[in-house]
Amino acid sequence: MSDQQALWDARYRAEDYLFGTEPNGYLAAQLHRLVPGQRALAVGDGEGRNAIWLARQGLDVTLVDISPVGIDKALRLARHQGCRITTVTADLTRWDWPRDQFDLAVEIFVHVPVADRRHIHRAMAASLKPGGLALVEAFRKGQADRASGGPRSAPLLYDADALAEDFGALETLELLEGTVLLAEGARHRGPAAVVRYLGRHP
Repeated sequence: MSDQQALWDARYRAEDYLFGTEPNGYLAAQLHRLVPGQRALAVGDGEGRNAIWLARQGLDVTLVDISPVGIDKALRLARHQGCRITTVTADLTRWDWPRDQFDLAVEIFVHVPVADRRHIHRAMAASLKPGGLALVEAFRKGQADRASGGPRSAPLLYDADALAEDFGALETLELLEGTVLLAEGARHRGPAAVVRYLGRHP
């Protein structure tokens, strides 16, 4: 078991859902872009709040995460909400990523070292079909001193230029930096410095 798996397994053993059971706000705002029957990939989605919301919109969703404890909670939540998701337990840096398979790939607040981040984002881009969308929301530089969540280590925080470079193979539709008010469970709550990216496979 890796240190990261042990860390997230321990966090997800809490009875509550750490980041709530509602979808991320930036993702929910893209509802108009979604079409029932599309294939979606929820990257590092832990307890499944975003994957399950996508499934409730009629998408065929695969959730991939390093924590089997988190995935078990996601499956319980999916059953409770009357929908189905496919799950994969894997380290995102070692997973054999599918290529040209998905209409949407979503990554919400997944923070890893720079080299791993680049690998994951390029694999996300390659996993998309032509016309497919990649969506990311992450904490940006400046968040380390805030109490609203995210890493305390500055190298794990993102910025717009880095995301644009990571997804250089895609057409950028949105690239935003700013402050939002988070209300996502106990771990993400209050004003937060974020970066948001939306790109499309040509």
